[in-house]
Amino acid sequence: MSKPAAKHKLAEQRAAPLATRTDLAAGAAKDIAAAMNLILADVFALYLKTKNFHWHMSGPHFRDYHLLLDEQADQIYAITDTIAERVRKLGGTTLRSIKHVSALQRIDDNDADYVTPLDMLAELRDDNERLVGFMRAAHAVCDEHGDVATASLLEVWIDEAEKRVWFLFEAGRRRKED
Repeated sequence: MSKPAAKHKLAEQRAAPLATRTDLAAGAAKDIAAAMNLILADVFALYLKTKNFHWHMSGPHFRDYHLLLDEQADQIYAITDTIAERVRKLGGTTLRSIKHVSALQRIDDNDADYVTPLDMLAELRDDNERLVGFMRAAHAVCDEHGDVATASLLEVWIDEAEKRVWFLFEAGRRRKED
């Protein structure tokens, strides 16, 4: 390639909007980015619901539940940037607004004026279980396309979500006399 042609190609690459290079095929990167953007929307929805319930917790176990949900919300929020940056590393674009999150999320919001503490724990347990299922499906997309990096991140996040499910299940158990 001649020097002027190489210079022109370099100028084109610099001007290409958000064209991140990856060794994955274009279709693979697109499929994985789409799956991970859905996960990101679900994670944001679950984060906000967890904080909602944290803020509106009441009852005799207030302190324990309040702290548990704060800890879980922090863990959930902590993965958002890694998800979005993974999508960008693959050459995709990611979520741009709350409206975008709302359009993609599969975790339902809860805008009720009052939810009992045990119902909060049960709903979050179920939502985390759903998130695990969504993450397993995204993992299958990664496996299909040989993206071990995204798959390995998902494996860690699945384990974390399963632990949240376990804690929410145990914290929400009722005694036999209840």
